Amino acid sequence: TFLLQVLEYNVPGGKQFRALILIHAYQLLANEQVTKENIRLARILAWCGELMQAAGLMIDDIQDKSVLRRGQPCWYLNDNVGLSVITDALKLKNSVYYILQKYFKGKTCYVNLLETFHNIILKTLDGQILDLQLSKNFSKKLNLNLFTMDQYKCIVRNKTSYYSFVCPVFLAMNLAGIKDPEKFKQAETILLEIGHLFQVQDDFLDFFGDSEAIGKDSTDIQQGKCTWFIVMALQRATPEQREILEQCYGFSDPEKVKCVKQLFNDLDLHKVCISYTEQAFNLLRERIQEMSCGLPHCFFLDILNILYRRRS
Repeated sequence: TFLLQVLEYNVPGGKQFRALILIHAYQLLANEQVTKENIRLARILAWCGELMQAAGLMIDDIQDKSVLRRGQPCWYLNDNVGLSVITDALKLKNSVYYILQKYFKGKTCYVNLLETFHNIILKTLDGQILDLQLSKNFSKKLNLNLFTMDQYKCIVRNKTSYYSFVCPVFLAMNLAGIKDPEKFKQAETILLEIGHLFQVQDDFLDFFGDSEAIGKDSTDIQQGKCTWFIVMALQRATPEQREILEQCYGFSDPEKVKCVKQLFNDLDLHKVCISYTEQAFNLLRERIQEMSCGLPHCFFLDILNILYRRRS
């Protein structure tokens, strides 16, 4: 069927680390509840997260006019797809609720699982809207005055951190029957910080990484996205360098893209970013060790170790 084609093309192929985070978290948190059947439920829940992820990427790609995703052409570029990518993505996203109803209805965690997905999707949409509004796709002329660190943090928190890190862990906690609000609060605080660091790494890979290794093309400069690099460049630029950014950032012209990348190199942002992420990793390790709510520190440290100096 056509839905099977959509699933097979868009859902497999990624790193699936969100799904793996969920399963790992559940195994650590559930204790005596870790049975073969409950692990199966955790895996089903993890696939729900992957469906949500795939749906978001399908929409994101057409909005950003991306060409590659996970090493293959974006779904909307396939024959007879185009704008129907929107309904395809909606079908995937709403399949999540069908699956939740089929496997979790009647369980004490069912409502909490539904609320988690609803809340995370809403936050992700807020981040996507802000990301789009600041980019060249929304306005013919960028207003670089809006590209502040506060704006960047807001985009990252909503568009990336909640669905990539908070969502899988909250789902695992709910499936494990955890009720303590303080545990959710402390987990959210740490996971949002991890998500911020993850996005800075993504921005780094977009500019300096190997497109074949990461499986997608670099379009942040062309689309005029509010990234860590443009924010840092604006903070450090001389008036003359600021003028170069005003004239070149957010344009597809290869020469203008080259000028922006050269300016990033002139400002030594490659080195600045590596130094920043190293300091952020060390600070996060300290923050995790200070958590007092009873959640296993090893789990959050495991996530950090997975992300440390990642290449894709």
